[in-house]
Amino acid sequence: MASTPTSISNEPNEVPIASLSETDRRIAVRGDEVDWEGSNDPKNPMNWSEKRRLISVILISIVGFLTPFSSSVSAPATAQIMNEFHTSDKTLEGFVVSVFVLGNAVGPLLFGPASEVWGRSIILNSCNALFVAFTIGCALATSLPMLMVFRFLSGCVGAAPVAIGGGVIADLIPKERRGKAMGIFTTGSLAGPVVGPIAGGYLAQGINWRWSFWLVVIIGGLVSVLVLLVLRETHAPTVLKWKASKIQKHNGGPMLRVPGIKDEPLSKVCTQAIVRPAKMLFLSPITASLSVFQALVFGYMYLMFTTFTPTFETKYGFSLGESGVVYLSLGVGIAITAFTVTQYSDKLMLARGAKKNREGRPEDRLLLMSYGAPMVPIGLLWYGWSAQHQLHFMVPIVGIAFVGLGIMSVSLPGNLYMVDTFTNYAASALAAVTFLRSVAGGLIPLAGPPMFNALDVGWGCSTLAFIAVALCPIPLLLTRYGELIRTKFPVRL
Repeated sequence: MASTPTSISNEPNEVPIASLSETDRRIAVRGDEVDWEGSNDPKNPMNWSEKRRLISVILISIVGFLTPFSSSVSAPATAQIMNEFHTSDKTLEGFVVSVFVLGNAVGPLLFGPASEVWGRSIILNSCNALFVAFTIGCALATSLPMLMVFRFLSGCVGAAPVAIGGGVIADLIPKERRGKAMGIFTTGSLAGPVVGPIAGGYLAQGINWRWSFWLVVIIGGLVSVLVLLVLRETHAPTVLKWKASKIQKHNGGPMLRVPGIKDEPLSKVCTQAIVRPAKMLFLSPITASLSVFQALVFGYMYLMFTTFTPTFETKYGFSLGESGVVYLSLGVGIAITAFTVTQYSDKLMLARGAKKNREGRPEDRLLLMSYGAPMVPIGLLWYGWSAQHQLHFMVPIVGIAFVGLGIMSVSLPGNLYMVDTFTNYAASALAAVTFLRSVAGGLIPLAGPPMFNALDVGWGCSTLAFIAVALCPIPLLLTRYGELIRTKFPVRL
């Protein structure tokens, strides 16, 4: 160890104190808690330039788009897949899509909390590489079981950016400006399942089903390299931990304390991190209720995917490729809501806070959900009965757009609410939501073909609409009582 503050140690694992900042030198001498170089420290992700933060949000949103895109890109080609593997089981045919979404349920429970222990970058880059590798396995599958296994694995690792993305945005964007960033991210994750069948339908019709996966491999490979080269670590405690490690190499003493990181054995930290999403889901009434609502509408979206092709082929004579275009109407509704929420969510929260002489609350985010959620049952009834009576094909397509509007109205404000409420553990909060949402997205569509075969599209959609109506009061109740519930039922994380 160096004998004076200005000497340079000869030991290879030590850092010369001359290379440390004034603040770090003082910390090194007194063994204090490591901290930023003041409130404007450029190494703090919150203080990055606007351009750098915008690029980071766009990159995580692109990766967040790719996983849901991959979930549905093979949906129009499931009949081809069954024919090639000499299988006619309708349940297995639906499971080709569902098994990926079930993988999405498992992955966030691991990778969301892991990013709060080891940082965002290492988890994100590792999972991106594995996602591309497992998707190659899907493209080269020689049997249905092989395809199912690789679909499940790619779904597991592909869920990482969906769970981590909200955490990255919480790392970079202050609460009062978070609406637009979350709008970009959530639009990507919900637009993916909509765009996927359009590309997959034309690829399956023009080439074969394997090119649905090769397309994902090409896009995923390019995006993974871009993220590796451009996106830096955003998790503040991890960045401070690296800083503390650098200082510790100089002074040779015990590791410095890092804000946001508990001074406990790694095994205990990992255990706490892994169970954190489950605690949020089962011990927090607000997390449970919003997760159930999001899970329902997400499951509805995937269930509707199973109805578009048979409905528009049999009732309107659409080709396989033309049926894929129907998904665009869902995307239009999602885009309209995304624009509305990103424009008004932050302003509404600040305005309601100013009106009542307080800071904006997470509950203020849910007002837009209260207005938009009823569009789910309205759109379902519109789509179901107009298609049942074979009105002009644009009539059910408009109804589908209203469903998309409602789905986004539930998802985006709900995610914003979770990030604002559990900012330090935003990745775990979204992991809890994603888990339940993915389970519903994987299982609810399996009920679609038998239900719609028995009830037809009219009464099938009506059944779904009646269930959705029962959950529409949730945002109204949380807007009024959410703060009280958060205070009365705190969750020790």
